[in-house]
Amino acid sequence: MAEHKIYSMSFGKVYPLYIKKVERKNRTKEEVDQIIYWLTGYDAIQLKKIVEEEKDFRTFFKEAPQLNPNRELIKGVICGVRIEEIEEPLMQEIRYMDKLIDELAKGKKMEAILRSEKS
Repeated sequence: MAEHKIYSMSFGKVYPLYIKKVERKNRTKEEVDQIIYWLTGYDAIQLKKIVEEEKDFRTFFKEAPQLNPNRELIKGVICGVRIEEIEEPLMQEIRYMDKLIDELAKGKKMEAILRSEKS
């Protein structure tokens, strides 16, 4: 079976698209960054480097300093598929991020987007 194209896609090329998507809905790049920091454990310097080096999604998640354990609280449908039913671990990580960006673009409050045990 052929590998998903997104695995080898440059995160640095997709990142500006995330920003564009949320800015059209009056949200900010800083909020996108906050989601990425929460989800992956990257900081501003690390994220800038990843974008500049155009690392692919596989490397982006493989090298993530600390994937947030609360990411498993992210539920719902993205691209017609329930996130919690995705069996491929890397695809699930990518879809977690997609879902968070979608929630931001839809106007959800940051506290709800960045799940906590109480949410």
